[in-house]
Amino acid sequence: MRVNTDLIVLNATIVNSKGEYLHHLRRADFDLREDGNKQTISNFSVEETPFAAVVLLDTSGSMEERLSIARAAAISFLDGLRTDDVAAVYKFDSKIDQVQDFSQSRDLAPLAYGLRAKGMTVLNDAVMRAANDLSARPEKRRAIIVLSDGADTQSSASKSKALERALAVGATVYTVDMSDTNNPGARAQAANGSGVLRELAVKSGGRYIATPGGKTMREAFAQIIEELNNQYTIAYQSTNRLRDGRWRSIELTVSRPPDATIRTRKGYRAPKS
Repeated sequence: MRVNTDLIVLNATIVNSKGEYLHHLRRADFDLREDGNKQTISNFSVEETPFAAVVLLDTSGSMEERLSIARAAAISFLDGLRTDDVAAVYKFDSKIDQVQDFSQSRDLAPLAYGLRAKGMTVLNDAVMRAANDLSARPEKRRAIIVLSDGADTQSSASKSKALERALAVGATVYTVDMSDTNNPGARAQAANGSGVLRELAVKSGGRYIATPGGKTMREAFAQIIEELNNQYTIAYQSTNRLRDGRWRSIELTVSRPPDATIRTRKGYRAPKS
């Protein structure tokens, strides 16, 4: 599949009532609508094609007690990648730095072990940077993995702009909530951060993972990688050719089985002339 600016790409996860991935669905089983208008699926893929991912590691001051856990989560994710998958790792606090370029390496760069928690948080800007860098990748499956407490304090970009940019490049966002739930004084901030992380995941068709640790974290990352390897990739060219910059909602349904649940992005913002 050749991805261009006029092609809208959806990576869809489809499960039954037991949470099992559904295979062997055909193009004809899907109904795709944009703002209620039926769209023609021009590209349909079920192969386990390689994906490109960006891991965003929050190293701001609020993460001081949980940075080692977040670093272990990044290592867990890299360990689970397949041979042809590539991943890049970035850290963000008051600024964004690339720790590891897109690579098939499964060893986290030595620089990551010297990271210290400090400064403010530019979560939205980090998501924008990840999306921009993914836009230059040839892989059609793209993911952003966010390890953060969700408390943005200094971004120049808004949450909605960051989400729109991720959607524009077809990236699915997976968020791992690293909030400090043991601190009563920080619970209100933790709840707000959790809401931000949940929204990024849900609206992009990804998954939100509540504060993990140990075995739970390893299982969560194994599930993320399994999901990325069991998605349908569907693309279409919108019948609405206006470049008006407006939000367009996407609805994807499947005719069988009746208990199927689809998780994919909810829409995108049209380009503006």
